[in-house]
Amino acid sequence: MPTELDTALDKIIGELTKEGQPFETVPFERNGVAMPSFKNAPPSLAHYFAHFCNENKELTFLVDGDVRLTFGECWAAASCVAHGLATEHGVKKGDRVGIAARNSSNWMIAYMGIVMAGGCVTLLNGFWSGDELAYGIRLAECDLVLADAGRAKRLEGTDHSARIVLFEHDSTPAEGLASVWAEGNTAMAMLGELGPDDLATILYTSGSTGNSKAAYSDHRGVVSGVFSYISQSAMAKLLMESRGEDVSTQPCALIAVPLFHVTGEVPLFLQSFGIARKLVLMPKWDAREALRLMEAEKVTYFVGVPLMSYEIATHPDRDQFDVSSCKSFAAGGAPRPVDHVTKIKKAFPDGFPLLGYGLTETNAVGCGNFNENYMAKPGSTGRASVPLVDLAILDNDGNPRAQGEVDEVCIRSVANFLGYWNNDEATKAAFTDDQYFRTGDLGYLDEDGYLFIVDRKKDIIIRGGENISCIEVEEAIYGHDAIAECSCFGIPDDRMGEVPAAVFYVKSGQSITADELREYLLSRIAPFKVPLPEHIWISDKALPRLGTQKIDKRTVRTMFASDLIAS
Repeated sequence: MPTELDTALDKIIGELTKEGQPFETVPFERNGVAMPSFKNAPPSLAHYFAHFCNENKELTFLVDGDVRLTFGECWAAASCVAHGLATEHGVKKGDRVGIAARNSSNWMIAYMGIVMAGGCVTLLNGFWSGDELAYGIRLAECDLVLADAGRAKRLEGTDHSARIVLFEHDSTPAEGLASVWAEGNTAMAMLGELGPDDLATILYTSGSTGNSKAAYSDHRGVVSGVFSYISQSAMAKLLMESRGEDVSTQPCALIAVPLFHVTGEVPLFLQSFGIARKLVLMPKWDAREALRLMEAEKVTYFVGVPLMSYEIATHPDRDQFDVSSCKSFAAGGAPRPVDHVTKIKKAFPDGFPLLGYGLTETNAVGCGNFNENYMAKPGSTGRASVPLVDLAILDNDGNPRAQGEVDEVCIRSVANFLGYWNNDEATKAAFTDDQYFRTGDLGYLDEDGYLFIVDRKKDIIIRGGENISCIEVEEAIYGHDAIAECSCFGIPDDRMGEVPAAVFYVKSGQSITADELREYLLSRIAPFKVPLPEHIWISDKALPRLGTQKIDKRTVRTMFASDLIAS
């Protein structure tokens, strides 16, 4: 049965999407399939920037150390970058222009400027090695890459043909982006040329199963993804107002995830224009520094990989900081262990943990689990994001499965990407005939339409015919208070075909042996799911991560189990 919150949210979004309302939908046909699209969405990201930067021009937008910029100042700076790219570097509509850098306010101005010049902003993974960066440049056929000094150095001597143009962080846009700076009217002129079918962005898949693929989207797809999030925020604001909560202050979010990842790009960075949200940057993740910034800037919203909000909630210095302004602790990019949900709520009784589910290929749009519903169903990624998302559980032939049956999670929406650059085979395999994107995740829908992710389709351990969910084992491990990070994966076994193995890293000042962890797990999950002691390894440092900040399971498996894999 729908909860009271579900009923309230459905009523609100129903009103917001009616004819004549801000999020009214009209049909859009893609490859012969009609799907809802927002009637009032701007035709491109450039139009989106121009409208909302003018509407909110006096409000603070970016806080990056000593640099503070209003929306209006950001648009003016990005206009100079756009003109410089067009007149001094020859950027034309549709050209792929890469960004290879860490997070900063100048990264965001560069993103805006590329779009406003008509270019396709290509978000290279800032954690990549030089050879990986070069691969990404070659794959997307970038002629120009804006890079900071660190990434430019990594690219020295690598195989690519792009021109590398340096820019700097920790400075004003005019100083840091001087290499692509010129005053002129390119941005305004481009508003008459850019439309929804033009190329907008390229993002890279996480690369956990081999070389990354370059997922490209048109402006329609990215803007639709952004507007989907804005509609959800409008829904949440109206709900809070109906409950008598004060929502008059400017929203503010702390950026603790990479901007080159879709979570940082769409729901965090791009959505902020539409909801007039201030963004506060931190150069690298540190839970105590996050607490300090949350107090100083009155942060209202936090999103990170699940471990981040957990580290904030359990930090020994948490009580030294007033973070009462923060009402939402969201997670994306990986499932949040169930034990974390109640611990976060206990640490922040006036706020709520949230969970979102989306992918690079869906421009981050998918499902959301909110507030008390998340407390009631902490193992679920929530319901499909209306009005755009058509969520289905399909078999290999694209046929729907019955409610409660596990199979591949598939998403159809106008926000979906168009394909993988120069990879028609992968593009074809990614979609069903009726335009559902195959996520590669296995899951099921319960009787209330809530999605539960079981595992990756190609990452299930099959032990003697029994399927073992890596996520389930990892959640059980995270239930132990000594565990900071863990990863579960399968290793070959002569008798069973495959057996589970695990690597874990303990919190500072804590200790636990492999035998002790095994005994703990035996009390929580079925014995066949629990790794043997010789297949449990303790890491002496934090586990490696992909650019998305997910734990790099492939590398962990190679580091700790290479001998067993080879044998």
